[in-house]
Amino acid sequence: MTMGHNHIAPYLLSICIPAYNRPGQLEMLLRSVDCDPSKVEIVICEDFSPKRVEIRKRVNEFRTQSHFEVRYIENDKNLGYDGNIRKLVTQADGRFVLYMGDDDLFIPGALDQFLGFLTEHINIKYVLRSYIVVHPDGFVEAFRYMSESAEIPPGEDSVAWLFKRSVTICGFTINREEALKHATADLDGTLLYQIYMMSQVCLEHPSVYCDIPVAQAVLTWHEDNAMFGNAEAEKSRFTPGSVTGDNSINFTKNYFEVADYLDQARGTHLTELVRQSLSKYSYPFLSIQRKRGIKLFLLYANRLEKECGFGVTPYFYIYKWALVLLGEKICDRTIRLIKRLSKHTPNL
Repeated sequence: MTMGHNHIAPYLLSICIPAYNRPGQLEMLLRSVDCDPSKVEIVICEDFSPKRVEIRKRVNEFRTQSHFEVRYIENDKNLGYDGNIRKLVTQADGRFVLYMGDDDLFIPGALDQFLGFLTEHINIKYVLRSYIVVHPDGFVEAFRYMSESAEIPPGEDSVAWLFKRSVTICGFTINREEALKHATADLDGTLLYQIYMMSQVCLEHPSVYCDIPVAQAVLTWHEDNAMFGNAEAEKSRFTPGSVTGDNSINFTKNYFEVADYLDQARGTHLTELVRQSLSKYSYPFLSIQRKRGIKLFLLYANRLEKECGFGVTPYFYIYKWALVLLGEKICDRTIRLIKRLSKHTPNL
């Protein structure tokens, strides 16, 4: 089912939203879109969720009150995260597509600035965005990866560096034609289709880091409220509704599945480069399971080391034992302080 596909002129940007079972949050996201409506369209693919009727109702209400072109598609079956991400590209008309999780939000006033940045970098194929997270205690954590906007050269080293920095779907921006060119269902179920698209593009083309935080990511998975694992491609890897140790390990292994897939297809050596990079920045991979207690955490950390090969840099062990001795809250605060003092995520 499709509604609202009636315009002719292509847009600078298609805001692409995979929707699943969050009508209230989706409405909040739609109402946070505050840019020049002549430059963007909004494309929503609802993925056969139990709350489809309510989602449709909220989208229709927004469309009648909005100046934005809104295209709403209902999938005939549940495609899952990766399939829906890919479907959105086929439904979009913009030069660029920008993805938002249906529980994320745009930062007031930032989207017009971002559109200006895209206009200045119109021939770039991938944009590494910055974004913020507002924590339950009110602390605003900025995810900035360089001290200022800058071009990133193509190649394997850049792709390995971009792997983890591109995983959060919030604000992920890529050239639509490039994304279409590399479409594949081979990695469905990994929850990392965006990493695959970025890698294919950035192996060949220069990309750019945009130091304008455009969006606020809402980390629902921190609350053990994950929606993954309902699609056929995801069922063998993920159990819906909880971020278990198995779910975390399987998700981590998926990074290497993507890297190995690219190595096989392109003759690259990404897998080891990605392993080094993920080990250096393995704190979030570890900390997500610390709340389950020291015994379960140590078993989980051992699996990360043995099954995922994370023990290749000393940083992994520093994070592991800091989490054991100090706990998640003190470690989180320390990392936030380091990032605030350095103004961006340190390059290790």
